[in-house]
Amino acid sequence: MAEQNAEGGETILFTLSAFVAETTLETLPAEVGASVRQRVLDTLGICVAADAEGLGDGTWDLVELWGGREESSVVGHAGRFPAPQSALVNGTLAHSLDFDDTHLPSVLHPSASLVPAVLAQAEETGASGADAIAAAAAGLEVCVRLGMGGYLPDAGNIFFEKGWHATSICGAIASAAAGARLLGLDAAGIGHAMGIASSMAGGLIESNRAGGTVKRLHCGWAAHAGLSAARLAERGYTGPPTVFEGRFGFYNAFCDGRYDEEAILGDLGERWEVPGIFFKPYPANHYTHAGIDAALAMRSKHGVDPDRIARIRLGGATSALRTIGDPREEKLRPQSGYHAQFSGPFTVAAALLGGGGLGVSFEDFTDERARDPRVLALAAKVETYADPECDRIFPMQFPAVLTVEMEDGALFEERVSVNRGGPDNPLTDEELQLKFRINAERALSPDRASALADAVDTLAEAPGVGGLLELTREG
Repeated sequence: MAEQNAEGGETILFTLSAFVAETTLETLPAEVGASVRQRVLDTLGICVAADAEGLGDGTWDLVELWGGREESSVVGHAGRFPAPQSALVNGTLAHSLDFDDTHLPSVLHPSASLVPAVLAQAEETGASGADAIAAAAAGLEVCVRLGMGGYLPDAGNIFFEKGWHATSICGAIASAAAGARLLGLDAAGIGHAMGIASSMAGGLIESNRAGGTVKRLHCGWAAHAGLSAARLAERGYTGPPTVFEGRFGFYNAFCDGRYDEEAILGDLGERWEVPGIFFKPYPANHYTHAGIDAALAMRSKHGVDPDRIARIRLGGATSALRTIGDPREEKLRPQSGYHAQFSGPFTVAAALLGGGGLGVSFEDFTDERARDPRVLALAAKVETYADPECDRIFPMQFPAVLTVEMEDGALFEERVSVNRGGPDNPLTDEELQLKFRINAERALSPDRASALADAVDTLAEAPGVGGLLELTREG
């Protein structure tokens, strides 16, 4: 693979692929390795919960229909399937509850594609737990840095503004990189895999705004496409060396040629983004989280009685409100529990009424709950508006301001500039463990869930990863 771009310097692809090839567990900072294990645990817990709800059944049926070599396991199911197919199911599960982690300011969900891709490919090749952690760390870093490249302070998140889902687009390329590394490809081969995956990457976010469940497939298909690209590279197919900066390359196609190369490559391998990826405390679109935080504070700090509220105003960033505030009529009366997860008014109402888990949880987003007259009546009182301070902060954080006017005229306001789950307002280890148990114990016994948590905790010493997937089903 050529190593230089038109200006005579190293291409972005060359630098990224060399980074992936050179990353080992020994070269990882301790906090990065620990963060990767946390993300494996978080992702597997979400997958188990989503499987219990049947949210991956369509992809599971398809994979069974396809059949193929027995290589990799599927969460919650017996049998083994070709690694790309297993990653399709598991990646779909990982993203289906909107409970998966988020990176800012790239505004993408990296673990939901990377973890399934890495576990599937590592199981097929018999890679050690240490190799899996290293591949996942490198893949996660590549994923979020590619997303960061599409964010410019004067233009915002260009992927999002153009309707692209950076999660699935960057996730496919990063899954290819991690998969190629686990196949034993060198830096050139990893680069070819990434170049091939760039032609397979896609994902539109119109369903966030107007409905549809296709978004659940985005991380599964990204993992599937990435591992497929890696295998094609292994078999001699090649990608263009200037796939990212080229005239007809990635950033021209997806971002109109606007991108920040320093955000992609700056201090690569020295400054790690992975530990700063947000863990979600609530199974809902991340843009809703600060509003939920504020609504929970209304209850805990001010003792607000939701039955005596006259009016609610939810302020947020202009860009975020396009997802959680528009179209207004659909956000006030979501089509389903899934669509309720993308509604600012509904999530605020659910939190004000008192939700489960870490504040709101699965029971707050069932189809039945989406039709609950009490929730809908409170949601109808929520007006959304663009707040200048939220616009200033976004997307380095997803802020919100909530104002509640009571029937007696009393006013309460809560401004949340830093929502829960990130490095400036982290979930505790106990909260992360609680989240995992809430998820995993929807299908597993407490003993089985504990065994899975222990296996992830000792992954760095494990000879392989297959045992993790076995523990996602009983007996």
